[in-house]
Amino acid sequence: MTVSWIRRATSLRWQIAATTTAVCCAVAAVLGILVHNVVARQVVGEVRKEVQAVLDHALAHYAYGTAHGDVAMALNPAELPVPLARLVAEGHSGSMVGERDGKPVMWAAAPADGKALAVWIPYGSTRSRLRAIDTAILASAGLAAGTVALAGLFLAGRISRRLARTAAVARRITDGDLDARVALDGSPPADGEEPGRVRRHHDEVRDVAVALDTMAETLQNRLEAEKRFTADVAHELRTPLTGSLAAAGLLPEGRPKEMINDRLRALHLLTEDLLEISRLDAGAEKPDLAPCPLGPAVERIVAASRLAAEVRTEDPAQVLTDRRRLDRILTNLLVNAHRHGQPPVTVTVTGPVVSVRDHGPGYPPELIRQGPKRFRTGDPGRGKGHGLGLTIVAGQAAVLGIRLTFANAPDGGAVTTLTLPLGPGPENA
Repeated sequence: MTVSWIRRATSLRWQIAATTTAVCCAVAAVLGILVHNVVARQVVGEVRKEVQAVLDHALAHYAYGTAHGDVAMALNPAELPVPLARLVAEGHSGSMVGERDGKPVMWAAAPADGKALAVWIPYGSTRSRLRAIDTAILASAGLAAGTVALAGLFLAGRISRRLARTAAVARRITDGDLDARVALDGSPPADGEEPGRVRRHHDEVRDVAVALDTMAETLQNRLEAEKRFTADVAHELRTPLTGSLAAAGLLPEGRPKEMINDRLRALHLLTEDLLEISRLDAGAEKPDLAPCPLGPAVERIVAASRLAAEVRTEDPAQVLTDRRRLDRILTNLLVNAHRHGQPPVTVTVTGPVVSVRDHGPGYPPELIRQGPKRFRTGDPGRGKGHGLGLTIVAGQAAVLGIRLTFANAPDGGAVTTLTLPLGPGPENA
């Protein structure tokens, strides 16, 4: 729960919303302070003018030795604020907020015959007014920040969803699904509009999605062209190779005939492998599944391969598979282990799991990370090669629903593990 919340809080959607809210709060705080200062200066200035008028009126009465009942004034009152009393003692007049009888008042004082003549007016209503203004400013800022946060969250969520959809399609393309498309607007480009062209309204997210769709379509077309080319070449080579093999059989016995037959057989096997890969790429391979006891089947396949390998079985299971395709997979693994690895080669059957291990230099890191790639062979001094043989293994395993993993043993050697689907049988219940 905590990890999920942390991931959500650090997502692009929440980052945009948090940034927008923070900026809005900062702007609202600056504007609130400015408005508060302006309003407070204006309101307090009005009160100062009023109390100054009262002070002028009181000074006029004091100069004539008279008093007026509507003016509250006193000489050297005890509650006069000390800073204001010092100002009057220096011969100046002024005003400031203070208290009288425990209530807030605005004081004003001026020198009169060496004394401080002071007047005051109530300040409580003014202070309440300023507090009401501050409350209104805070409420407005909070409302604005909340509105902007919700709007930012909505817009950021829309952007985040579109980017997440684009990223998901990119991952599907990486996994081999070249038919995946983003299609954010749900429609193809308009007439006359080139795919991937940036529109005038500059929807950057859509531009990225269209570019990804265009890239996927271009890549798919190129791969399809390569597959057709491979299939066509293999198919065209099949007939002349068959004729060449037949013609080579008419050659006189001897070393030249053996060399020619050996090379022609290798080329013929390569052609058959290319045709098989083409069928796998096209999805034309259909398995003939049937229950099969795994232990005896593996022993028979290893014996038929005529390659040195030790078979170890431990509680083998009944699996559902195509025996011909399983034969192809295990034979290719054994050939690959003897060609690029070192003896001894061990085939272990444990339940529905079959592992083939040699004691050579092991698989190269890129094969373990990315899986086998056709027409790639490794440097014998660096690691195990992988060409069409392991590519066919991966393709046939996918047809049979076998989970295939490549790894290296801790003490050296390549390990290929096949996990087959269980078949019907009391031992699998």
